[in-house]
Formats: sequence, C-alpha cells, structure tokens
Amino acid sequence: MKIQPLGDRVLVEPVKEEEVKKGGIIIPDTAKEKPTQGKVIAVGTGKLDEKGNKIPFNVKKGDTVLMPKYGGTEVKIDDKEYQIMREEDILGIIS
Repeated sequence: MKIQPLGDRVLVEPVKEEEVKKGGIIIPDTAKEKPTQGKVIAVGTGKLDEKGNKIPFNVKKGDTVLMPKYGGTEVKIDDKEYQIMREEDILGIIS
C-alpha cells in the first residue's frame, strides 16, 4: 500500500533506538521513550500562501529529521509504524 500525505504534511518512519540493558534490568516497550529521530518517506502536495502560490518544503524524501516525542499521528501501513505530521512540527534536519 502507498500513501501520499496531503497539504503540508510529511510521512516519517521513526528510527528505532537500540535496546540497552543496564544492570540486568529489561525496560518494557511501554516504558521506553518514543524515538525523536525519523526518516522522511514522503512529503505532501504543499501549502498555499494567501496568493495561492505553493510554499516549498524545507525537508525532502530521505532526510533524517528530529521530531517531537508526542507529535503527529501514528499510522500503521503494511505492519510498519509511521507518523504523519505537519512540516512545521519537525524540529530540524540532521545532516
């Protein structure tokens, strides 16, 4: 299945952090913090300004980005977890 975000939305695949066991304690998935990095999979059609001109995206497909821990909407496509969020919610691009 393919998905194309609309407007100024971006489809991001969260980067899973490696599980670290400290002192023999295993932290359950429900207690782990959500990842704050992700890879841009697709960008929307673009946002329009007051004159009807498209505003170009600052991110592009393939960029690694910083995203808020609790931002966006979680979706599951073909057994993979993704987040759809507005471009303005992305905190930065990691180079």
